[in-house]
Amino acid sequence: MSRVVAARLLARIVALQRTQDTVHLCLTGGGTANAMYERLAELADGSELDASKLQLWWGNEHFVPATDPERNSLQAISRLARTVSIKSADTHMMAAQDGRKDSQESAAEYEEELGETLFDITLLGIGKDGHVASIFPGHPSFEPTSRAVIGVEDSPKSPTERISLTIPTLNRGNEMWIMATGEGKADAVARALDGDETIPAGHVHGRTATLWYLDAGAAAGLPAQYSCTF
Repeated sequence: MSRVVAARLLARIVALQRTQDTVHLCLTGGGTANAMYERLAELADGSELDASKLQLWWGNEHFVPATDPERNSLQAISRLARTVSIKSADTHMMAAQDGRKDSQESAAEYEEELGETLFDITLLGIGKDGHVASIFPGHPSFEPTSRAVIGVEDSPKSPTERISLTIPTLNRGNEMWIMATGEGKADAVARALDGDETIPAGHVHGRTATLWYLDAGAAAGLPAQYSCTF
């Protein structure tokens, strides 16, 4: 699945770059995403991708020191930068813990930097509990807010302090690509596609398209009409 998504993402970015000056891509973290970034770096080498037209953003981040290997941004960039030369000014990482009072301060900084930016493509994973980014079911992070970016405290998943785009911010992007692998995600995937409003994954969508990329395990709970092959 990671190879399929990487190939389609590269092709989509190149196609968008033919018609617009800048492509805004919102990245996600996690093992599935990191495997895809590995493949994307391989495919990008020698391709038509123009890194100078690419702006990278993140949907969520762990509020840890800048050099902590758990940072989603470091995990993604360390893979992509092998073949994709993106300027630091075009890489919009969320502020790390260093020198910040708390995750709320970091969130406020990112909200200001983000402004009214609209993502061309937003990448998301989905947790076994139906969480997306760092928005968790039954948690204050899931409560309605007018903020575009929030600090998340007492996260049910380590690390306990995080920064996240809110669901309305995620949804203001054009295309949303949601990735999931493994049978452990099957229940959450089925609930989300059934429109279960009790989980964050049941609320996310793109303005023009919402694409789900699933392996057989993650799709195991879906009815037959969702079955497709690549």
